[in-house]
Amino acid sequence: MEPLKTYLAGKGLTEYIRNVSVDEADVLRRLREETAAHPKALMQIPPEQGQFFRVLVGMLQARKTLEIGVFTGYSSLVTALALPPEGRIVACDISDQFTSVARRYWREAGVDQKIDLRIGPAAETLMSLLAEGRGESFDMAFIDADKTGYDTYYELSLQLVRPGGVIVLDNMLREGNITDPTTTDENTLAIRALNQKLGRDSRVISALLSIADGVTLAWKKVG
Repeated sequence: MEPLKTYLAGKGLTEYIRNVSVDEADVLRRLREETAAHPKALMQIPPEQGQFFRVLVGMLQARKTLEIGVFTGYSSLVTALALPPEGRIVACDISDQFTSVARRYWREAGVDQKIDLRIGPAAETLMSLLAEGRGESFDMAFIDADKTGYDTYYELSLQLVRPGGVIVLDNMLREGNITDPTTTDENTLAIRALNQKLGRDSRVISALLSIADGVTLAWKKVG
């Protein structure tokens, strides 16, 4: 049974949203269902969030994207399928084990050539991209990794995303614990601080959306 992130919308409304708005490819469905059996299945984005990414890729006319945190590859696969044939993703993760599942589905879907998977600390990978002269060359970045690293990933992504591009951050509501003052674990504290920072960061216009576990869009201003 797939775990549903339903604390915001409830099970019935979540299922309704999926039924009326999600056009999920069979390869994505099978990846999602396989991952549902994993002990860390809640790390996978839900299909309605994947559908949202498809819309973003289309609106941005994206060609180059970044992904910080791959897990079993649902978000990278849905993005790769939405990108045009020449589109490319640089995907960062530290786990060969998790991403071995991702690689299998990327190959099956015929998009593995679009995805440059870099295994290692994400901050180091992002800094290497800057050193390669790839600053302001990406259309979109998706951050869904260790929460205490989010601020670092955001700052580096801001240098790598072009003006007019978007940074997407996942789990920004922490299952509702973001508003509970008694919740003081380091991950929640890190996201609380970043939410406050994003709301007053003059370099972007941001919006925190109640999708899945909370998704923030930070649009990098032009000029």
